[in-house]
This record gives sequence, structure tokens and C-alpha cells, in this order.
Amino acid sequence: MNAPDSVPESPDLPEANRRFETLPPEEILRWTVETFAPDVVLTMSFQHEGVVIAHMLRGIAPSTPILFIDTGYHFPETLAYRDRLVESFGFPVRNVRAAMPRAEFIARHGDDLHARDPDLCCKINKVEPMQSALVGVRAWVNGRRRDQASTRTGMPIVERIGGGIVKVNPLASWTSRDTWQYMNRHGIPTHPLFEQGYTSIGCAPCTRPVLAGEDERAGRWAGRGKVECGLHTFLDPAEGDE
Repeated sequence: MNAPDSVPESPDLPEANRRFETLPPEEILRWTVETFAPDVVLTMSFQHEGVVIAHMLRGIAPSTPILFIDTGYHFPETLAYRDRLVESFGFPVRNVRAAMPRAEFIARHGDDLHARDPDLCCKINKVEPMQSALVGVRAWVNGRRRDQASTRTGMPIVERIGGGIVKVNPLASWTSRDTWQYMNRHGIPTHPLFEQGYTSIGCAPCTRPVLAGEDERAGRWAGRGKVECGLHTFLDPAEGDE
């Protein structure tokens, strides 16, 4: 699918952000596809927000690639959930893996790098594969919400990041309740670990259930002073679009 001739190559992102604050996510996704296709991808780890966006895209641009970073450390429940949704909804998922083979990774770093140096573990198994997968991409759709953590409260709906990529956060203004209501309304099953208190699910060694009073992402790298894996921070926002 090619963008219409009337769509500018460099859209006015501040103006788009003003408009998008009052528009539903489906309209934001439709603008994204019309503006940037075929160079659009959705990334998700099969948490509920990404699943919601993937479901929305089925009615807008069903061939939009969905990138799943397969770190080798996901919960078995996450992989089973991925396979179940792919079978049920036909999501066009592409599994993205680190360039370093698993045997070489363990030989170099051991199988406990996540405990000794979680930033390096994320860099090798998440960030570097994502950097390679984003080559040639113009728009990167993801499922972040502003209320998930303090690091995300000021997040715009669309932002230009390093390399000129436009990152699209169509659920920025949603809450977890909005997400649950959408899934319930469309008959989408929830992640099997959700009912066990896992409100943000990453790699198994670095994720625990959330305790009462904690924010959604408190179970990620708990006690290690780490709040982001690096996927959403390795490319800084470009100047001039805030």
C-alpha cells in the first residue's frame, strides 16, 4: 500500500499530536498507515496493549508486520499465548532474534547475565535485534501508555526519534481498564499470567508479579534500579518535533 500523493513526506507532528488527543486509536492507526505504508511495523511482546493494536490493524491494514523480539528468555506462557493468537487471528508475526547464537551467548556471558548486567543482556537480546529490524522503517507503532510508569507520563502520541523514524503511541491516553474493555468486547483472551498478578510481562528471569500499590511495571527488574529495557530509549527523540 502506498501513501496517497496528498500526504506530505514530513507530516506536522505537533499539529498531529493536537488532533490525536481527541481521536480514537483506530483513527491514529489509519493516519499512520495512510502516511507511511508500506514502511510501518508494530512491535509487541504479546502484552495486552500490543494485542489490542494488532487486532485494530486487522480491519485497517492486516498485512502490517508485527515484530516479536524472541529473547530466548520469555515465559513459556507468553510463547503459547503468541501461538494461540496467531492461530486465532492470523496476526502476521515475525520473530526477531539476536544475531549472536544462543550457544555463543552463553559461552561468552554465561546464562546469568540478566542477573549480573541486565542492561547488557537487554542490549544483546532486545535492543540490537530491534535496531536491525528497524532498518528501512518509517513508522514504528507500539503499545505504551502514559499511566504505566513515571518514565512515560509525558509521552506524545507521535514523536520523531533518531534516524527520522516516527514512533506512534496510539494508546498513550488509554488506561488498563480501556484495554481490558476492548479485549472483552472483542472476545480476545488475556495472557495466562495476567490473572496471577503479572501486569507487565517481559523475560521470565526479570519479571515478578506486581504487589498492591505498585505501578504496572514495578515487577520488571525489581530492586535493580532499572525501569526500561532500552527498546524505547536507544533512539533519542529528534529535536524540533516536541
